[in-house]
Amino acid sequence: MFPFELVRLTDSENEIRITVHSPDGASFWEAEIAVTSLFVKGSTLLMLSRAKLESWQQALDSLKLGHDIIWMHTDRGPTVSIQLDGERDCPEIVVEDESISMVTVRIPIALEEGWIADHQARVNQFIEQL
Repeated sequence: MFPFELVRLTDSENEIRITVHSPDGASFWEAEIAVTSLFVKGSTLLMLSRAKLESWQQALDSLKLGHDIIWMHTDRGPTVSIQLDGERDCPEIVVEDESISMVTVRIPIALEEGWIADHQARVNQFIEQL
């Protein structure tokens, strides 16, 4: 099961991935957010819990209804925001790591049709295997 690619937002130039590397106890999983673009490349670690996974499910439901989301906003660690209608006529993903590196990255990604359903399947598959 590990590593498990929970999030894969990508186009021909940019990508944001969240990969779960291993369980860290019974209720937490060590993961990494990796951001790659023509301009910037970086990553940071985070801990995922069942509550964060359920919050991601809810965020995907909101995205499916056409609403922008902020995921993991109230927790320590990185925050992921998705704005469906970005300034470049495609979704923009913002990754903020205010608690550790103090870095914010905003990346436009021309996502393929069906990306929300794909991510719903990914998170459901991960949760079902718990």
